[in-house]
Amino acid sequence: MKTVSSWRSHHGTQGVYRHASEATGTEMVFSVFVPDHEPGARLPVVWYLSGLTCTHANVTEKGEYRAACAELGLIFVAPDTSPRGEGVADDPAYDMGQGAGFYVDATEAPYAPHFRMRSYIEDELPTLIAAEVPADMGRQAITGHSMGGHGALTIALRNPERFRSVSAFAPIVAPAQVPWGEKALTGYLGPDRTKWRDYDAVALIEDGARVPEILVDQGEADAFLSEQLRPGLLRGACEAAGIDLMLRMQPGYDHSYYFISTFMADHLRWHAERLRG
Repeated sequence: MKTVSSWRSHHGTQGVYRHASEATGTEMVFSVFVPDHEPGARLPVVWYLSGLTCTHANVTEKGEYRAACAELGLIFVAPDTSPRGEGVADDPAYDMGQGAGFYVDATEAPYAPHFRMRSYIEDELPTLIAAEVPADMGRQAITGHSMGGHGALTIALRNPERFRSVSAFAPIVAPAQVPWGEKALTGYLGPDRTKWRDYDAVALIEDGARVPEILVDQGEADAFLSEQLRPGLLRGACEAAGIDLMLRMQPGYDHSYYFISTFMADHLRWHAERLRG
């Protein structure tokens, strides 16, 4: 874990780090905000997964989370969205390849050698964070935006014992039923749709995965709402499964970080309540 940059901000330290990832076979970059704390203290952790085309930098620079994290005593971890670099498969389109890992472990050429973002987020990076950051790994929450909202929901549903809470901003809730997801899941996992279900929040819930509750904020002016995001599918799945979904439709808000930053502190306070003790 090598320091790329480190800045004093909001009574804490905002760092950017890189390391050699065994999961992806590449160098990976991520950011961590650690608020000031008593020596020896361990703080709860909120993971934030970013959306298509993003790196760790988008939320780090525009997410406006540090003041709330400092107030609430939360560590904030923001990984990259995919492996990158020479020799890593890519696609000319923005919604496939580098910057568009979809938080899956790819099985199809040419992506299988490096695109192992599920293993990276679920296993490798948490191990590194536990060793290098004053994090209480018994108190973890996860959130994300768009493709990262898809990642947050699916990772939490697959690992309910690890996360005390899960939320999302404008998530892709059912990638198997929308163009972004159909393209990505076919490319990474192949045409057998049964293999996609482990990476689809609605399908996971239909197949028995459970979390107690989910918070979702969705802008009503989001250009991707009806074709790619379709939060009503998540509402229906949660109602059928008895999962408490708080789906807040926000008038006038779009898909941008102007939207995310507006409701970021709300999400962090919601998570903090569930991370106490």
